[in-house]
Amino acid sequence: MSFQALTSDLAGCTICAERFAATETGHAPRPVVWFAPGARVLIAGQAPGMKVHLSGKPFTDPSGDRLRDWMGVGEDVFYDKSQVAIVPMGFCFPGYNAKGSDLPPPKICAETWRARVLAHLPDVSLTLLVGGYAQGWHLGGKRGVTETVAGWRDHAPDVIPLPHPSWRNTGWMKKNPWFEAELLPVLRARVAEILAI
Repeated sequence: MSFQALTSDLAGCTICAERFAATETGHAPRPVVWFAPGARVLIAGQAPGMKVHLSGKPFTDPSGDRLRDWMGVGEDVFYDKSQVAIVPMGFCFPGYNAKGSDLPPPKICAETWRARVLAHLPDVSLTLLVGGYAQGWHLGGKRGVTETVAGWRDHAPDVIPLPHPSWRNTGWMKKNPWFEAELLPVLRARVAEILAI
């Protein structure tokens, strides 16, 4: 399948239409497609939130600000699809449950699209696994996010697991000062090396 055909099919995907209509948000699918051949860094995230669902652009929220800071890049580099591919485990906003919390990305999304998308990204040299869903898919096993991120040296320099950059995780960062002191300098240096920035 050509890249153009893949992105066209993905952008028009409606396999979760009934599932999303049944959520508290009752929304329609809107896949956020943000990657291109030649990208050297892959961000494997969870799924778009409501702000990204509305904007159609990934990480247009405080989580994106924090992730760009962690990586040491500005929006110009981050949103350059030829350099950075953003391929979440679910391409659409999954909706909220009755308590107002984000629902998990439907497994059918990764099962349907992930291998096809990654086949068009042969130049990726660094994969950032953001959050537990991406870590579980790519690394397997039943380890929690803290344990997986603490073991980042086991996967570096080609794969670096990260916690979700949500501001809700500020407390996690305070409890785990090694993340900022040890992991982030390596992450920034690796991103700069790969993207020649």
